[in-house]
Amino acid sequence: MEKISLDEKLSRFDDHWHPRIVGELNGQHVKLVKFVGPFVWHHHENEDEMFLVVKGRFRMEFADREVWIEAGEFIIVPRGVEHRPVAAEEVHVLLFEPAGTVNTGTAGGQMTAEADWI
Repeated sequence: MEKISLDEKLSRFDDHWHPRIVGELNGQHVKLVKFVGPFVWHHHENEDEMFLVVKGRFRMEFADREVWIEAGEFIIVPRGVEHRPVAAEEVHVLLFEPAGTVNTGTAGGQMTAEADWI
């Protein structure tokens, strides 16, 4: 039962699109990730995902619309919904999703990264 400093954890890495696990509860992982540019279009068959912006802003693209998420805001993407995060500038995001969730969902490919504990 230790407190977690998001700023301190975020200072430990500089790469993009590689989530880091910072906590676990009830079968869910709390992850931090930095990203810039577009990610791959993908969806998750069995997992909902929550994206909370810690610093910066990004656009979540869906087939029929896009939503801007600013610092202090979050969006929940339901399982099965095709989506793609895009950031013009580096953004820091806290993810909340079931343990074992693959970042690229069903898309796979070169941007797939296994989440490491930090």
